[in-house]
Order: sequence, then structure tokens, then C-alpha cells
Amino acid sequence: MSEVPGGRQERSLGELFGDLAREINELVHQELALFKTEMSKKAASMGKDAAMIAAGGAVLYAGLLALLAALILGLVQAGMSGWAAALLVGALVTAGGGFLVYSGMQKLKREDLAPRETIETL
Repeated sequence: MSEVPGGRQERSLGELFGDLAREINELVHQELALFKTEMSKKAASMGKDAAMIAAGGAVLYAGLLALLAALILGLVQAGMSGWAAALLVGALVTAGGGFLVYSGMQKLKREDLAPRETIETL
């Protein structure tokens, strides 16, 4: 460093480039940390939605089994009581499972995977 009139110190071009390189390196590390944090939050949200879809699929499967049981009971037993009850329960379970799957799919469609905060700061 050299001293200029007025008591100020002037830094060399090499020192300035060295500082610039260090600050760019620090900025890149901070942006990577922001990216990791943002993507972790998005992954956690998507995991919950995927769990809802899986739960809905399991409920739909149970509904299908109940509907099949209703069909079998209806064919074996010509009366309404046994298979009508199983048919009603199966339809309700299937409708509930369909609602869970639909809700989870809609939430996943709305999820924005782009790291918006990182893009904005860059």
C-alpha cells in the first residue's frame, strides 16, 4: 500500500483483486447455503404431499376390496342386506380415498420447485 496526500493509503491492484476474489468466494458459499435451505423446505413439503397420496392410495385399495366383497356377496346371496351394506361401505371408503389422492395431487401441482430466493439474490 502506498500513502497518498491527505494521509490515505492506496491499495494495489493485486490487493483489490485478492479482496474481490475472497468476497466472491464468500458470496458463492452464502448463496449455496441459501439454496440448500430453500430446497430442504420444498422437499419436506413435497414429502408430506406424497405421504397423503400414498395414504389415499391405501384407502382406495381398501375400498376396492370392499366393493369386490360386495359384488361377491351380491352374487352368492340374492338378498340385499349383506352385500348392500358392503357396497355402501365400499363406495364411501373409495370416495374418501379418492378425495385424499386428489387433494395431494393438487398440492403437488402447485408446488414451485425453483429456488426463488436464491434466484432473486443472484
